[in-house]
Amino acid sequence: MTVATTYSDISQRTTVWAEGKMLEHAEPILVLDKFGDTKPLPKNKADTITFRRPVPYTVSMTQLVEGVTPAPKSISYEDVSVQMGQYGDLFELSDRVADMNEDPVLANASMLLGEQAAETKELILWGVLRAGTSVFYSGTGTPTARSAVNDTLTLNLQRAVVRSLNNQRAKKITNMVGPSPKYATEAVAASYVAFGHTDLEQDIRDMNGFVPVEKYGNFSPISPYEIGKVETVRYILSPVLAPFTDAGSATLNGCVSTGGSNVDVYPVVFIAKNAYGHVPLKGAGSMNPVVINPGRPSKDDPLGQRGYVGWKMYYAAVILNESWMSRVEVGATDLT
Repeated sequence: MTVATTYSDISQRTTVWAEGKMLEHAEPILVLDKFGDTKPLPKNKADTITFRRPVPYTVSMTQLVEGVTPAPKSISYEDVSVQMGQYGDLFELSDRVADMNEDPVLANASMLLGEQAAETKELILWGVLRAGTSVFYSGTGTPTARSAVNDTLTLNLQRAVVRSLNNQRAKKITNMVGPSPKYATEAVAASYVAFGHTDLEQDIRDMNGFVPVEKYGNFSPISPYEIGKVETVRYILSPVLAPFTDAGSATLNGCVSTGGSNVDVYPVVFIAKNAYGHVPLKGAGSMNPVVINPGRPSKDDPLGQRGYVGWKMYYAAVILNESWMSRVEVGATDLT
């Protein structure tokens, strides 16, 4: 094992720079984490993080009696806990590459590792969100399972989701995490937000009432990946948010099929405010870069021929309220 007095072979100042470069390249990939409740994990506080919320009061319909003080209520809280996981990866650098290669290998490795860390985080969160219990299916008739999906997203299906969220008293999103490595929030126009794969773009653009981001007028897009809005829903699409390949109906109905026999099923996750929580990839200490330069002899590397660049982070995500988010499973039009 390489001997080092700290986790890195570079100074604290350079460590902060390396972390900042990784976060800088991670930011453009992240779309899901900007709209969840965030709660950083304090150091040395076990491996479980808890989101805590007050339980709402029921409506009081009983009239007051003259001169009689009503019984006072207390406040109660509900906890939602999730266990943290640790993730990371490593890039090896030889002394020959460090000494002779004309390319900026360290900078390139930092860029690639930052993008990898972001995609890792995004896919973990996507796996949690697309496993929610409120589900709608698109297909001929009234489909009740993924295996029957063979139609695209429609305005009526979106309206059914919005009606469900409204009936559960879900609140529209009014702020998000800002687009910088520093943790901060920004105000946005009130709306529900839907996430899906980029293959769905044409079908969403074909929905009645679609307004592209370039025609928003008085308010701005909430993500570089936002394509537009339909009524009260804003759509954010990313190639990272993968479908369930060949999981739908054997009747293709003009939809994409990877294997050619069953429809690829694309989850579209609609969220309201406070629907899910996670630990943010923001600020110092959220992702630790590791740099060990070549040329440092050790028992396992007597000539100091190897160096390493890597990252590690703790992360967890959890659905906080199943009723304030819904998943619609749809097909995507085969454009070929």
